[in-house]
Amino acid sequence: MDKKKKENYRVLLRLGREAAPIGWGLALAAGMNLTSVLCAVAAPQLLGQIIQRVCDGAAAGALAGLPRALLPSLALLLACYAGSQILSYGNIALMNRLVTSHFTCGFRLRISEKLSRLPVGYVDQTPVGEVLSRMTGDVGDLGGYLHQVFDGLVLGAFQLAAVAVAMFRENPALACFVVVLTPLSLWLTTQVSRVCTKNFDAMFESSEALTGVTEEAFSNFETARAYALEEFTQDNHEKKNMALSENTFHAHFTAGLVAPVVRLTNAAAYILIALLGGWLILRGTIGVGTVVTVILYAQQFASPLEMLGDDISYLHWVVAAANRVYGFLDLPEEPVQTGNLPEQTQGAVEFQNVTFGYRKDEPILKDISFRAEPGQKIAIVGPTGGGKTTLVNLLMRFYDPDSGTILLDGQDTAQIDREQVRGRFAMVLQDTWLFPGTLRENVAYGNPGATMAEIERACRRTHCHRLITAMPQGYDTPIREDSANLSGGQKQLLTIARAFLADRPLLILDEATSNVDTRTEILIQRAMDTLMKGRTSFVIAHRLSTIVDADKILVIDQGRLIEEGTHQELLDKKGFYYRLYSSQYEEG
Repeated sequence: MDKKKKENYRVLLRLGREAAPIGWGLALAAGMNLTSVLCAVAAPQLLGQIIQRVCDGAAAGALAGLPRALLPSLALLLACYAGSQILSYGNIALMNRLVTSHFTCGFRLRISEKLSRLPVGYVDQTPVGEVLSRMTGDVGDLGGYLHQVFDGLVLGAFQLAAVAVAMFRENPALACFVVVLTPLSLWLTTQVSRVCTKNFDAMFESSEALTGVTEEAFSNFETARAYALEEFTQDNHEKKNMALSENTFHAHFTAGLVAPVVRLTNAAAYILIALLGGWLILRGTIGVGTVVTVILYAQQFASPLEMLGDDISYLHWVVAAANRVYGFLDLPEEPVQTGNLPEQTQGAVEFQNVTFGYRKDEPILKDISFRAEPGQKIAIVGPTGGGKTTLVNLLMRFYDPDSGTILLDGQDTAQIDREQVRGRFAMVLQDTWLFPGTLRENVAYGNPGATMAEIERACRRTHCHRLITAMPQGYDTPIREDSANLSGGQKQLLTIARAFLADRPLLILDEATSNVDTRTEILIQRAMDTLMKGRTSFVIAHRLSTIVDADKILVIDQGRLIEEGTHQELLDKKGFYYRLYSSQYEEG
């Protein structure tokens, strides 16, 4: 067995284990299927008996009392057909509810939970469209077709066995013509469906690529317009769309061949039964009712075979979707640490010979060592790409150092639960993030239990209370998608208010005043000065005039800490910082 087949079998076994918690429901559904099949199998025999009685009565010239005599048989026949359909509907309703809640909803919840345990590096390097495609498209396909496969296989197995037994009991010679074509039908089906998995894999990959391109085009709509890249974006989208269209065609074309092949072999069986049955009737060997019964059984025997053809196509679809879903769920997670920080954090931070790179062979930070005392304001400056943001990522434990140690109040953060480390920091970033909700909900994001009085106090301290109350609905004003109803400065003020309200002992400011006008910057800077009192603060700054009062300035260039000291100390050295500071004033 080749590697691909082994993987597919493992996926199917895993799906089977996943279904264990709903085993009772599957057993009930199987029981309903079995009863439905028994009702369906009993119907042709009843109908054949009724037809034979009519023929016999006509031949004997005794039709007068026949309708009344047939009423019980007709009622039983109707009950069989009705019972079969009612049970079939009940099975579909049960399976839809079971599979949708257990697999579709369950898998989406697990993917959402998985995202929270994945390394930040995976999220940074993976297109949003890929994750969305797996959470929505793949999970939807998995849940949508899984119950059809289960129903088809269970119902098909019951029906084939029951109908075969009934046919042979009715007439072995006619039954052989139906059954003998079954291996041929299954062999042809297997040959046609071999290429299905490969085509469905290609289709899913194309769908993922198209989702990513579409999400990117929508997110960067204004940028594309500004650079007149509409035609380029459209061409890119068209290429991905055409690839998806072609792969979808191949997948559905090969899958669609299965059912016609099965129907062709079934049609051959009908022809043979009709010819042989007519010949036997003429010879007086069997009655008309027997031929009708066997033909009806042949139709019932053909139905699961045709269903099997569709189910094989669906099975390939399910396996392809499950492979991608499990591929995501099996991604390596961040290792769990059990160390704890004390409830009261002083805020002392120390880097000891820290080296780190997003790729092991390309270090971004090289042998960084410094110490921040509790309550100090630490400014981080240097050229773009020097490693300033990377240093903050290590502070927040988005990544761990390749070598060296980061201490928080003397404890190695690599041994402490990540959530505890991150829970000690409040962040205000240059790229603001607000979610669709009210202004009040966005400010309270870092402290969901805050009272309205606490929210209002934080907004007053950050000078955004006035702009909020000037809006039609005040604090209950909804934020539209992409925060389109707020200016850049207003969004920045709200994120700063969020940091105020979070009230954490350590603070990270990444060029927090870069997106506001001069007047707003002055207001924010005053609020920041108040916020930073008593807190250890790390400020990434490009405008050096905003950090001249820092207790310590770290100058990072090409991943190395090349200078360290206060503003005046670094100016007196007349080194890199001096030249950087002087160049900004010369440019001004």
